[in-house]
Amino acid sequence: MPAMDTASIQCPYCWEPLELAIDPAVDDQEYVEDCYVCCQPILIHAIFDEDRQLRVSATAENE
Repeated sequence: MPAMDTASIQCPYCWEPLELAIDPAVDDQEYVEDCYVCCQPILIHAIFDEDRQLRVSATAENE
């Protein structure tokens, strides 16, 4: 089982920096995670490209 990758994002509501653990076994994933600081729902979209580079976007859930 591969180790989890980490990604840094910024909360789209309160602008706090957050660390995420991303499962590299899934190439394209989208899920909602609450901000640890303001508890607002953040839509996370994580993609591992063909070179296995991780790209993560974080947007407000209701955008």
